[in-house]
Order: sequence, then C-alpha cells, then structure tokens
Amino acid sequence: MLENLRERLQAHTPRRLVTELPQAAVLMPIVARSEPTLLFTRRADHLKQHSGQVAFPGGKREPGDIDLLATALREAEEEIALPSREVELLGQLGDLISLHGIAVTPYVGLIPPDLPLRPDPGEINAIFEVPLHHFLDDRRSHTDVIPMDDRALYVPSYRAGKHVIWGLSAMMLVELLAEGFGCRISLDHAPTAGWLCYFPPRRTTASAFPSSTRTD
Repeated sequence: MLENLRERLQAHTPRRLVTELPQAAVLMPIVARSEPTLLFTRRADHLKQHSGQVAFPGGKREPGDIDLLATALREAEEEIALPSREVELLGQLGDLISLHGIAVTPYVGLIPPDLPLRPDPGEINAIFEVPLHHFLDDRRSHTDVIPMDDRALYVPSYRAGKHVIWGLSAMMLVELLAEGFGCRISLDHAPTAGWLCYFPPRRTTASAFPSSTRTD
C-alpha cells in the first residue's frame, strides 16, 4: 500500500496558487504500522482560532523558513515534538485557501510507529491516529455541501471516536485518497449515499489563480 502511495504521489503534479495571501503548510503524517494510520491533532480549547478543531500539524510560514516544507516540518516539531529526521517525504498536495485567507500547502510524510510524541499544551491538547482504511472505505458520517466562490464543494465529514474530521483537513484527505490511493472521490461530486448538510455561500478573502510553477 505505502509503496504504491509513494509512487503515485511522486508522479502527481499538485495545484499551485499564485497569490499574495499569507502562506502556511501542514504535514499529513502517515504512521508506518502493519495497518497504516494517519496522525491528527486536536487544537487547544483556549485558542482564539480553530479552538478544539481537528487538524494536521502545521502553521504559518516564518521568515526563517527556507521553503514551505521547512514550515511544515518546523511546526510539526514544535507542536508534537516530531523530529524532522524521522519524516520521509512522500509527496505534496495542492494548495488550498482557508476561510481566514491563508494559502495552505499540505505535505504527506511517512513516520515510524511509537515515536515519543508529545503535544505542546499551548497549541495542542491531543494527538491521535485513525486507520487509513477508515477513509479508504469512505466511512464518512455525512457530507458538508459548501458553496465556495460560486462552486459547490462536497466535503466529507468523518467521526473517529470523539473526534470529528471535517473542513480543510477533510479537503486535503480527499486529494490524498484520490491521487495517492486512486479512490473515486471528489470535492466536485456528491457521494452516492449518505445525507448532505448544506452551508451558506462563502467566498475566499482574496483571489488566486492556478499555476504550474512554485512560488515559494
């Protein structure tokens, strides 16, 4: 499974955005267990933004970051004490724009199991793993229909124990499943089953357009 994932992501050309928005990056850590898992964090409840939400380790680019991969690795080390030397980069996914007007670049990395990870209590109150098959089997609880810039996005929402994985993290998951594992899943098409939860129309805070070249 993981070798095929590596090959597919290395052959994938992710969408790049040319924009003047602030930049951020996240790491999507796949834990190399006999049954591979995907690692998530839960944001601390006292934070002003995204409090209590499930997310991948990551954050805004800082002046000292040589590129966005360095941002993702630095943030993962700061948030969950994941040493960058333990991360094998598998590939990069397409840029997304958050509702707060930040251009976010996801990176997929493979990490060994049972590392001594620990959450930074200033930002994170939980680290947890979900078996990849939970997503490969499309065990979504429902689908959020979000009209974004005159385009309807069908964003799956997953429940894993007491945690809910939705929003931007779920959008990243869709590309990982489609491009990395060849799943028939898309943000542009409604699922064949399950109930839909409709959101009011939204717009990104600034314009951006696709590009085949990197801007970092």
